[in-house]
Amino acid sequence: MESDNMEARPVSFSRTTITELMIPSYANFGGKVHGGILLSLMDKVAYACGSKHAGNYCVTVTVDGVEFLQPVEVGELVSLYASVNYVGKSSLIVGIKVVAENVKTNSVKHTNKSFFTMVAKDEDGQPTRVPELVLESMTDVRRFTEAIKRRKFKKEAEEKLATETSDFIMNDDLHLLDGQRCKLRLGD
Repeated sequence: MESDNMEARPVSFSRTTITELMIPSYANFGGKVHGGILLSLMDKVAYACGSKHAGNYCVTVTVDGVEFLQPVEVGELVSLYASVNYVGKSSLIVGIKVVAENVKTNSVKHTNKSFFTMVAKDEDGQPTRVPELVLESMTDVRRFTEAIKRRKFKKEAEEKLATETSDFIMNDDLHLLDGQRCKLRLGD
């Protein structure tokens, strides 16, 4: 790990926007832009934003809260807005908002949002310290604190699920299937 002498960077330092035209080859079988295309673009903007803040190569560790709110159409301009919402020692969380614009009608719609956790790597591929984050507005403060809460809730949920899975007793959990869209056909 590097020393703690690196200078803190404001959220605005690494804020990144990528805009791309959605072309016919991006369409899925339903004629809408394929979700995988949008995820790839989100990963690209997360990398650009995270690497700029870190001053190092960054890799994606987790993708949380991917929400496809509305379909994206071929011919629309898609803009991906990314900002660093949180930093740890070597990790950072990049929040991404995706907006699609129909240039013929001038209509704009919020289509996606997500949170990418990135880890900065040094030249040897080892995690390396990232600069602290300077929060410049109450929006920055809100996003930072929300990221702290999201990390805490995720950790608690994973721990609870791991405990419940290890303590799984078939008869105690069968009631969870009531009213679900499944049929139980167990062999011996």
